[in-house]
Amino acid sequence: MAKMPRPRAPERFRAVFPDLADWLESPWTGPPPFLAGQVFRIEESVRDDRYVIRAELPGLDPENDIEVTVDGRVLTIRAERRHEDSRHEDSGPCRSEFRYGSLARAVRLPARVDAADVTARYDKGVLEVSVPAAVVKSEGTQIPIQDVGAIPEQPPGQPG
Repeated sequence: MAKMPRPRAPERFRAVFPDLADWLESPWTGPPPFLAGQVFRIEESVRDDRYVIRAELPGLDPENDIEVTVDGRVLTIRAERRHEDSRHEDSGPCRSEFRYGSLARAVRLPARVDAADVTARYDKGVLEVSVPAAVVKSEGTQIPIQDVGAIPEQPPGQPG
C-alpha cells in the first residue's frame, strides 16, 4: 500500500501563521512553540554580600549573543540565537525544534547600583551576573494586618 503524503497548510495560512502551520503539520511533540514562553529561566539569590542573578542561556556566544545592561534599579539581560542554515541543497527536508530569535528579561534590583560594580561571567551555558548587595532600607512602610476572626465582635455604638 502506498504511503500518502502528509497534507500541507495553504500558503496564505502558512504566510500569516508559520509557527502554527509547522506545528499542525508535524507529529505532536508538546505544546506549540507560539504558546511556550519565549523567555529564559533565571535564578536570584544573595551570596557573600552580592545579589546574584543566574540565567540559563545554553549554546550562545557571550561576546556576540548576550548583552547585560543596568539602568538604575533595573538589570536587563538580552540574548539572541541566530539561525545558522548549515543544510546542503542535496540533503532534502529536515526538521528542527531549535528556537531562534531575541529574548530579554528585566530584573528589579533591591537598590540602585553603579554599572562599574556589576560583574558578569558565562560558564557552561549559564550567565551569572553579580551585583553588590548594599544594606537597603525598605522603601515603603509595612502596614499591620488585623485578623478579623481574632477580634471579638462588639455591638455598634459601644466603645472598644
